[in-house]
Amino acid sequence: MSDHVAVHEHHGAHWDTSVWPLVIAFGILFFLPLSFTLNFVYHKPMLAILSLGLGAPMIIGGAAGWTSQAIGGGEGLSRPAMGWFILAEAMIFMSFFANYWFNRLTAVSWPPEGTPAIPQLMPAIMTVFLVSSSFTAHAAEVGLEHGNRSTFLRWWVVTILLGLAFVSMSGIEWHHLMSEGFTYGRNIYSTTFYSITGFHGAHVLLGLCGIVAVLIPALMGKINDGFVKTVSLYWHFVDIIWLFVVSQVYYW
Repeated sequence: MSDHVAVHEHHGAHWDTSVWPLVIAFGILFFLPLSFTLNFVYHKPMLAILSLGLGAPMIIGGAAGWTSQAIGGGEGLSRPAMGWFILAEAMIFMSFFANYWFNRLTAVSWPPEGTPAIPQLMPAIMTVFLVSSSFTAHAAEVGLEHGNRSTFLRWWVVTILLGLAFVSMSGIEWHHLMSEGFTYGRNIYSTTFYSITGFHGAHVLLGLCGIVAVLIPALMGKINDGFVKTVSLYWHFVDIIWLFVVSQVYYW
């Protein structure tokens, strides 16, 4: 197969609306705010677990349905729509940060008593990996614009590997901190730490789903330029948000 590939424009069945973002939104509602409120406000742990059990499969199923719909054809996700989606997600992150800033600035001492030393080297390495993935995603886009399929695939795969490395290091860090007794309910800092980093980690996983959704048809010679640019836009957003997360939660 030639390294040069023309951008595929689908003139058949178009899909301008999708039910899957709504499924994901309700999943997030059950998985985060409702479960948190049921456990910490109303002290109903069983209902909180039930809410988590409802939310998790809705998020995973919604992401799978959305990406499979894009793989199946159509115009993919439009960049203007992704812009609005990113704006909504940014507002959610802002609420997390506002809560953190309030707790941080009103605390008598910080971090609270019982907090182990937070690793400083690991998040720095994670930052290098994630920021680098934005450059590799851009390099893949440039390769696609020049019609070079092999260049696109090479940099796109590197982006996936960097994202997986980030997620793996995040999991190792969580395991280390939890083994030190820094669990979700240990103190206000641990609750905020896992909420923000976990919420960002979920976005990284969703971004990886989108990147893989691009890769699978691309390996068969089918590349949707609009979908590539939309997924890249979301991935750059995830990387930028991480700079706020790491600077505030780890180093401040």
